[in-house]
Amino acid sequence: MRALFRLAMTVLLLTGSVVLAGQAHAFSGAFVPTQSKGNRGVDVLAAQYLLRQHRQQVEADGVFGSGTEEAVRAFQAAEGLGVDGIVGPNTWGALTVTIRQGDQGDAVRAVQAQLNAKDDAGLAVSGGYDSATRSAVLDFQRHAGIGVDGVTGPVTWRNLLWHYDYPDFSAGLCDQDPDGNGRVNWGTGAAVGQLEEAARRFGDTGQGRVPLGDISREHGGSLSGHSSHQVGLDVDVWPIRSDSAQCTAGRITWRSSTYNRAATRKLVQRIRASAPGHVKLILFNDPELIREGLTTHYANHDNHLHVRYCQVVHPSSLYRC
Repeated sequence: MRALFRLAMTVLLLTGSVVLAGQAHAFSGAFVPTQSKGNRGVDVLAAQYLLRQHRQQVEADGVFGSGTEEAVRAFQAAEGLGVDGIVGPNTWGALTVTIRQGDQGDAVRAVQAQLNAKDDAGLAVSGGYDSATRSAVLDFQRHAGIGVDGVTGPVTWRNLLWHYDYPDFSAGLCDQDPDGNGRVNWGTGAAVGQLEEAARRFGDTGQGRVPLGDISREHGGSLSGHSSHQVGLDVDVWPIRSDSAQCTAGRITWRSSTYNRAATRKLVQRIRASAPGHVKLILFNDPELIREGLTTHYANHDNHLHVRYCQVVHPSSLYRC
């Protein structure tokens, strides 16, 4: 029975096809985001809280390090899953539990953290499924177009884990809108967490904030001025200026007199260091950074860096690490 239940949960998380009559799925392309060593962000945090719910000893810090990998392996072994240390669809299916008002514990903290990051719920991450948490779940279910019952079950988990996150600009970022697309800064939980960390680390250099261009729409899809940027894993940032005024003085190219190669190099290094093993490529046409193996040449990338993050499992090979 336990094995059958786990299989049913996995089918729900992967496809959402076994649901109560009348339930819809606004996010038809939704799938659970695979997390592995080197990732960081709110989806890692949710996995850590869920591991704790299952009595695994792991720090809930949003960073998928060696301790989290060991806890995942221990959980997978205990559940009879393939032991690889990666939180993929089967592991998510075993980790997630149905919770509702009145419940207590780390699974509730996982939901509260997800709702805060992805639906701006403003909840205390208390571990108590109180009326405010239920109300936030109801709001998210309406937003997602799924069954509205205030219970966090498999379909709600699937849509919530998939839903994109929005950056915290106090982390050292500034918002730019070069293509007139507006607030299209939504990315996967990992992409946003990794970008925020890179901006914080770059801020320690004293050379200003990191200008963020576009990521994706809230639920992905076509974006004007971009052939990619549809799945929350492509991020545009601007090069750094010698006057550190990249957030106020306008965009430059690597050929500009105010271009600061040394600072831009530091930015690239921090982007890579904040997501080890999860940066597929960085497109930017500075020939020196290309020679150093830090960036790759691509047409029309003289004035911005295009960062592509990746996952070890993804429906598109373009985004697989």
